[in-house]
Amino acid sequence: MGKTVAEKIFDAHLVDRPEENVFVLRLDAVFCHEITTPLAIKDLEARGKDRVFDPDRIKAVIDHVTPAKDSKTAEQGRVLRLWARRHGIRDFFDVGRNGICHALFPEKGFVRPGSTIIMGDSHTCTHGAFGAFAAGMGTTDLEVGILKGVCAFRSPATIKVEILGELKAGVYAKDVILSFIGRIGVNGATDRVIEFSGPVVEKMTMEERMTLCNMAIEAGATSGICAPDRTTVDYLWPFIKDEFSSPEAALAAYREFCPDADAQYEAVISHDVSDLEPMSTFGYKPDQVRPVREMENTPIDQVYIGSCTNGRIEDLRVAAEVLRNRKIADSVRGIVSPATPEVYRRAMEEGLLAAFLDAGFCVANPTCGACLGMSTGVLAEGEVCASTTNRNFSGRMGKGAMVHLVSPATAAASALAGHIVNSTLYRG
Repeated sequence: MGKTVAEKIFDAHLVDRPEENVFVLRLDAVFCHEITTPLAIKDLEARGKDRVFDPDRIKAVIDHVTPAKDSKTAEQGRVLRLWARRHGIRDFFDVGRNGICHALFPEKGFVRPGSTIIMGDSHTCTHGAFGAFAAGMGTTDLEVGILKGVCAFRSPATIKVEILGELKAGVYAKDVILSFIGRIGVNGATDRVIEFSGPVVEKMTMEERMTLCNMAIEAGATSGICAPDRTTVDYLWPFIKDEFSSPEAALAAYREFCPDADAQYEAVISHDVSDLEPMSTFGYKPDQVRPVREMENTPIDQVYIGSCTNGRIEDLRVAAEVLRNRKIADSVRGIVSPATPEVYRRAMEEGLLAAFLDAGFCVANPTCGACLGMSTGVLAEGEVCASTTNRNFSGRMGKGAMVHLVSPATAAASALAGHIVNSTLYRG
């Protein structure tokens, strides 16, 4: 019987199977940030287990509130900083070198096909875009990962999602994943792996695939995965060129983690996007989705472009194209946060930041702050934001505020109009 991507990764990393449905896996990496990891650090210290399984396989960053906004967040950063120094964790990214974890770590080449990764962050599933099994974990599992380099998972039951058709102009990966979540619901893939496939995925860049996998968790999935291919190899080549004689050799090795033709899936879903339009959420759940045309004239107070979902260079290029030589509405605050210092640098060199500034946007440093309502874009009660982030829960960006999830193009166009609008009105 053939196997899925997740099953192949589980087989390659299996350490123990204490129960039929419990798999203890060896971890290739444990990612850490200053919001969830300090809790694990403090608990390990209290139990006399202040150790790490391998400092070279732990990657840490201060990214959620950076620079610190108050004494509490400063202390969280200090705990992580001192821990990284104490244990010789070389891949620690402090203020000035830091970026949003799920953009920074792939950018640094830390994610490889067939690898296993955990982090105390639900959007760790982003890294499945590389053909990895990556999952967000709670504090206890994070502690075990840090201490022992293993983690227990349930059976990797997989839903195969074939994304068919061809995207129309002005429709992006964010619209694809929003439409899919709207179709299956926030519980549609609970405790499952979503394996994204099909011609649309094959044509996507790595950044687009990361957007797709990033929001798998919003459908309840443990992880989203794309099978590795030449696009994956080309993205990783600067980091793996000393490991393989050629890109073709790397691809041949990574094909080990591609699904078998006769792999058995719990379900196979065909999702045709040929007629897909730009999408937006309308309520307080990621599956409350409708076409932007049905949301037009919805007034907004703020537009936010950034996050681990849509803060990469391709996202900023799309938004800047809409904004160039135009001004945002007087009634709107525009905020853009490049996901990493490298994205910031490239956006500056390409003139993208100038386009944002000229349009009236505030250009912020790389941070997760606004996405989870902690800093750099928190909303007042009753305010509305068109955002490229991943969650629209009640209170997510501010108590009593509303968040509409959209693509960077829709966000930029909405900033110009002062209400939610289709970006095609501002093209050409």
